[in-house]
Amino acid sequence: MKNLILILCCLFIFSSFSSADHETYLSVTEIEYRQESKSVQVISRVFIDDMEDVLSKRFGKDVSLSYKKDLSDNKDLLEKYYSKKLTIKVKNQDIPLKLLGSKFDADQIVLFLEGKNVETFKTVEVENLVLTDLFDTQKNIVHVKKGDVIESMLLVKAKGSDTVNF
Repeated sequence: MKNLILILCCLFIFSSFSSADHETYLSVTEIEYRQESKSVQVISRVFIDDMEDVLSKRFGKDVSLSYKKDLSDNKDLLEKYYSKKLTIKVKNQDIPLKLLGSKFDADQIVLFLEGKNVETFKTVEVENLVLTDLFDTQKNIVHVKKGDVIESMLLVKAKGSDTVNF
C-alpha cells in the first residue's frame, strides 16, 4: 500500500511539471565592429520552425526554410524581416544591414549580415525584436564586440532595445 501511494505521489508531482506549457523562444545575435573595414559583422541564430512561422504569418504565404534552396529562395523575405526587426544605431544613425548569406546548424538557421561605412564609436544602440511579433516570451540575447571588449544584453518584447558604451 505504501508503494502504491509513493508511486501515485511521484506520478502526480512529475506530471505537474509538464514542459508543454513552458516553451522557450530564444535567439542569439553577435555583433562585431571591425575597425579595419569600418563595418559591423552580424551573426544571428534562430530556430528554423520559429522563423518559418513568423515569415509565413508576416508575409501571408507558406514559407519553408528546410532546405538550402529554400534559404536562397526566401533570402529577400529574410532580409526584409531583419531590416524591420534588427536595428543598429551609431551616433543616432541607423546602419543598413545587408544579408550576405545563411546556413543550417542543427535545428537553427545562422544568418550573416553586414553594415558598411561605420566610423568608430563609443556608444551603440541595438534593437532586436526578432520573433517578438509571434512569441510574447521571445528572448533575444545580443553580444556586441568592439576590440577586446564584449558587452551583452537580453532583449524582450517589452524592452527590445538597449545601449552599450565602450
